[in-house]
Amino acid sequence: MSNTSKTGSQTPRLSVYQIRVQGQLGSEWAERFDGMTIAPQENGDTLLTGPVTDQAALYGLLRTVRDLGLPLIFVRRLPPDEADGPDIS
Repeated sequence: MSNTSKTGSQTPRLSVYQIRVQGQLGSEWAERFDGMTIAPQENGDTLLTGPVTDQAALYGLLRTVRDLGLPLIFVRRLPPDEADGPDIS
C-alpha cells in the first residue's frame, strides 16, 4: 500500500503501538485513550492498541496509565507488516 496521494506528496505514516497493563480497563476509558482499541485479556490484563502521532503522544498515554495506578507490563511498536493487518481502530 502506497503512502502517496494523487498529487505525489508523501503522507506521514503513524506508528502503531501496543501497551499492555495489569488490570482491567473497560470501554468507559475510550475517551482517555482516544484512538486506541481497549481489549481486556483473559488473564486480567488490558491491551491497548492504536496509532500514535509522535513521542509526546506516546508519553501522554503512558502518563495516563501511570495516573490510573495500573502497572505497565510492556510497550511495543508494531512492525509495519503487523500494523497493516486488520483494522484495529
